[in-house]
Amino acid sequence: MRQTTWILAAAALTASLCLPIAAAEPGANVTMRGTLHNCRLRFDRDKAGHVAFIGGSITEMNGYRPMVCELLQQKFPQTKFTFTDAGISSTCSTTGAFRLKRDVLDKGPVDLFFVEFAVNDDQDANHAARDCARGMEGLVRHTRLHNPNADIVITYFVNPGMLAQLQAGRTPLPMAAHEKVAAHYDASTIHLAKEVAERITAGKLTWKQFGGTHPAPAGNRICADMIRGLLEAAWDKPLPADAKPTPCPMPEPLDTLSYFRGRLIDVKEAKAPKGFQVHVPPWKQIKGSFRGRFADQTLLTTDTPGPALTLAFEGTAVGAYVLAGPDAGIVEASVDGARARKVDLFHRFSRGLHYPRTVMFAADLKPGPHTLTVRMAADHNPQSTGTALRVLHFVAN
Repeated sequence: MRQTTWILAAAALTASLCLPIAAAEPGANVTMRGTLHNCRLRFDRDKAGHVAFIGGSITEMNGYRPMVCELLQQKFPQTKFTFTDAGISSTCSTTGAFRLKRDVLDKGPVDLFFVEFAVNDDQDANHAARDCARGMEGLVRHTRLHNPNADIVITYFVNPGMLAQLQAGRTPLPMAAHEKVAAHYDASTIHLAKEVAERITAGKLTWKQFGGTHPAPAGNRICADMIRGLLEAAWDKPLPADAKPTPCPMPEPLDTLSYFRGRLIDVKEAKAPKGFQVHVPPWKQIKGSFRGRFADQTLLTTDTPGPALTLAFEGTAVGAYVLAGPDAGIVEASVDGARARKVDLFHRFSRGLHYPRTVMFAADLKPGPHTLTVRMAADHNPQSTGTALRVLHFVAN
């Protein structure tokens, strides 16, 4: 993850990203929950703060995230900020929940956390409502367990399918699931998707002007301005002299099997027989493109059907964070000797790309120690060219 520590200075601001800091109305599509005073106390009084962003390519790109960083720099010019960019293209809230510790929490307690996964839970993962909620609750609850004072803002971006649903008066499934989690934990939300749908319907904006699923600067500006409205509405009055941080609500989980104990497991912990390798794949010899962030990473790989690896783990869920390319195969996975189930690694975006995705082998186990067994099947998806498995990390909850 890219993490940058900034000493705030107005003269260093980039003019093209400069945002006004006058008070703004948050608008009907901004829902403020809680007070957002905990992060304000950190920024204003302690002159320090950790602001983190997690999501897919919309977070990773040069979009709303740096605009919000600039906004905070202007608002608190004497504050030393740590900004963590934990955006990874193509990843969903499930992957986010499992990589949260490594990519965000290990950088230190988060004071203000922006979460963005609605689009990827829809078009990339095609999650059911349960999976959307388990991933999002995993992110929110785990963050609050790590720092009870963490203020959280969930943003809903939009793709064409979601836009059509909103214009027809329907709520896209991931947004409905994420909203239940947000309301349960008193997390604020930025419903950019609904704002865009309303403006387009009213003839005040076009999809082209917005910039599409990966918004243009003008589209990202709408999101940043909505966040500015939220923060200014929350911070419009001076804090009392005796104001102190207040722990955020920590109700019982919506789903006790949500991924709030999610973690990555090093592939070296698996017991793998001959036929498997733990190495940096020779990417130049493998068909399909891959993203540079994975170029030097050590993976557990095989393309040999038959031999089985085992992994001892503890928890209620287990899976693998994989790179699934044009030759992605099918694995046969079982837990504690139960009947194996086939899991197809190939994704519709795998045709030309070694696509990062998390596949779950079991997600409703009884708490306690378990043993996972995985082997490659001899068959594969008709669109795949092989029987390859490339594991970045195993995951467990």
